[in-house]
Amino acid sequence: MSPWHFKLLGYELGFAEPWALALIAVAALIGLLGFVLALNRRRALTRAVPARLEALLAPGVSLGLPAARASLTGLGLMLFAFALAQPQCGSGTELVKRRGLDLVVAIDASKSMRARDVAPSRLERAKLELGALLDQLKGDRVAIVVFAGTASVQCPLTSDYGAARLFLRAIDPDAMPQGGTNIGAALLLAKEVFQNADRGSKDKVVVLISDGEDLGGEVKEGIDAMNEIGARVLAVGIGSELPEPLPILNKAGQVVGYQKDPDGKQVMSKLDRAGLTHIAEETKGKFFTQPRSVAVGEVVKIIDSLQKNELESRLMVRYVEEFQPFALAGLLFFTLGAVLPSSWWRRRA
Repeated sequence: MSPWHFKLLGYELGFAEPWALALIAVAALIGLLGFVLALNRRRALTRAVPARLEALLAPGVSLGLPAARASLTGLGLMLFAFALAQPQCGSGTELVKRRGLDLVVAIDASKSMRARDVAPSRLERAKLELGALLDQLKGDRVAIVVFAGTASVQCPLTSDYGAARLFLRAIDPDAMPQGGTNIGAALLLAKEVFQNADRGSKDKVVVLISDGEDLGGEVKEGIDAMNEIGARVLAVGIGSELPEPLPILNKAGQVVGYQKDPDGKQVMSKLDRAGLTHIAEETKGKFFTQPRSVAVGEVVKIIDSLQKNELESRLMVRYVEEFQPFALAGLLFFTLGAVLPSSWWRRRA
């Protein structure tokens, strides 16, 4: 459970482990149970022994001491539970600055990305590797642009990598409004993402993941757009340079056939190394490829080497742990409850 912070009478307070507050109720019930048991024992004694013989047969036995023991024990346990919740008190504020760069991931979601020359498929492997990329980003903002015949923003610029992963998992070629592959459209849309960014970074990077088979004819316009805003393209080629058939999947994800052209021939797809290399070189970027995966490690090295700008600054409250006094008080009350006798007669004995 995440920390819980609030303001009370002008003071910033909070709990690092708020779930432990529920244990206070458990501790109170234990103390109440002890009190009820002491009361029942006293009532049983009153019924069994006449009042005039009580001082003779049960000297020193009273309700007060057992009730006090139960109350002290319960109070001690409640303070332990409160300390376990790690109460915090705000001790001041500090300006926290987050530095990074803006990164747009443009991922090919055309049907050619279903080819299985990379396990489990080009697209699924790209998703896995991009998840690994998100794990290694440090303060950078990332957006996801998905493209086939057209391009759309799947995830706007964000530093919430968990949300980006959710958008990443949702990418599906069947959800694309138009078939084909238009890399140029993806680059043009990436330019819009950068231009609409609040406090954008000086260095801008587009990680283009595709098999490179462009059918849109807008690559030159996309390259010009990248150079206009000073964004470099790290082109990551995925797939084999050997022709691979494109599977047709049923709802269960099983291969039920292969795509064919109007002449009845199987549609084949392969990595267009030359096309992706051209895009990377023209934008002062770099082309990467690995036979069976995506070169995420190399991409991260380049991202880390670029200039990181201040993307966000905000005032944060500094909290100091204050559990020690409550833990010590709990120990004191619990110890008193343990050593307190159940009757004055036993203490005199």
